[in-house]
Amino acid sequence: MANTYTQINIHAIFSVKGRGNIITKHFADRLYQYIAGIINSTNNYSLAVNGHKDHIHVFFELNPANSLSDIIRDIKANSSKWINENKLVLGHFNWQEGYGAFSYSRSQRDTVIKYIRNQEKHHATKAFKEEYLELLKKFEIPFDDHYIFEFYD
Repeated sequence: MANTYTQINIHAIFSVKGRGNIITKHFADRLYQYIAGIINSTNNYSLAVNGHKDHIHVFFELNPANSLSDIIRDIKANSSKWINENKLVLGHFNWQEGYGAFSYSRSQRDTVIKYIRNQEKHHATKAFKEEYLELLKKFEIPFDDHYIFEFYD
């Protein structure tokens, strides 16, 4: 009987609704751990989760039985519920609609993991908008400015 063998490494990025800088140090590490748990509980394998004040990066090995959009939906729904139930921010928390997702080979995993783990240092010199648009261009993903994340300069 034949089996299915895959290795699909996905780097996904999503943003806080309204782009508020509300992912603070007092709960960020717990949020990243919670999101990694969501990824693993959906039969995927979390490789790195980190972010900055207004966005999150997740890197995981995708189980081919799962849909990427379903996984991102589950991550966003469950993590926003967790943030709201634990009253970690003032008011009601939501993630912005949409996400960016990029695939990498096995040989690129260490580089992507290091990149995600160094978000705070990375964003000392580069805004999220610049980072996100560079990724879209690097991967040659056509986009309409009207339909990407809301960016506030």
